[in-house]
Amino acid sequence: MSKGASLARVGLVYAVALAAATAWLVLGPDTGRLWLDALLADLVATVVVFGFSRYFGNSSCYDAYWSVLPPYLAAYWWLASDTPGVDDARSALLLIVVAVWAIRLTGNWIHDWPGMHHEDWRYPMLRDGAGRWGVAVDFSGIHLVPTLIVFGALVPAWAVLDRPGGSLNWLDAVALVVGLGAPVLQFVADAQMRAVIRERQPGQAMHRGLWAWSRHPNYFGEVSFWFALSFFAIAGSPGDAWWLLIGPVVMLLMFEFASIPMMDQRSLERRPSYQQIIDTTPRLILLPPGTFRSRQRGARVATGAS
Repeated sequence: MSKGASLARVGLVYAVALAAATAWLVLGPDTGRLWLDALLADLVATVVVFGFSRYFGNSSCYDAYWSVLPPYLAAYWWLASDTPGVDDARSALLLIVVAVWAIRLTGNWIHDWPGMHHEDWRYPMLRDGAGRWGVAVDFSGIHLVPTLIVFGALVPAWAVLDRPGGSLNWLDAVALVVGLGAPVLQFVADAQMRAVIRERQPGQAMHRGLWAWSRHPNYFGEVSFWFALSFFAIAGSPGDAWWLLIGPVVMLLMFEFASIPMMDQRSLERRPSYQQIIDTTPRLILLPPGTFRSRQRGARVATGAS
């Protein structure tokens, strides 16, 4: 199947999923809470995508859902909210940040996904490792859990769009810079990776540009985006910072303890020289080349290690 035909199929999947979510929001029971209505609609759409994933035998049908649903839900909250005191300027800035992020990430997926013959390498590994529980793991681990993590990280957007908040302040400026800088950083990191892939030799590890500052600069950009949404919400309601940060922190933990270890292990298996990069390059946060190694050396000296 050609890439164009594959993208058309996935486009149909999302059209049906969004139609189901919209039908739930319009015709389903009204809980009186926009965040809960959105969560239920999100789950309905996730089940639809899962059904298509099983039908096509490819769970990568879900991949772009990560970046397609947030702007849909943010637009719903913005249009449906009638809460007095919502700051329109902050709402507009947040919607711009979400739109830029979603366009970049979805466009990146469209550019890189080869088509229906390709499935993310992690999905068969998870299903096969579960044995007879493979279908359950497919639904829960590959579809449901990511949906819940993304929704939790998107809750600060709901807080901005459907709750009263104070006027714009310096933290909104920080949120805007971080929120727009994150997809730019990801765009540059992805472009640098593609350039190396076109010319590198088998087994050669990537350690140029932003990838010399971090082993996963694209992940750093992704996490930064979700924290930017929390910064917008905290700017409007500083007293709620304790729960507005839960979503992005969970997102950070997912990358730290699931995505990064899996990617590092795969790189080690395919590129033995990657161990040197692990030893000298931070796993997520960006630091100038040489800084991480110096810190390790300092830690060994401090503990008396040779």
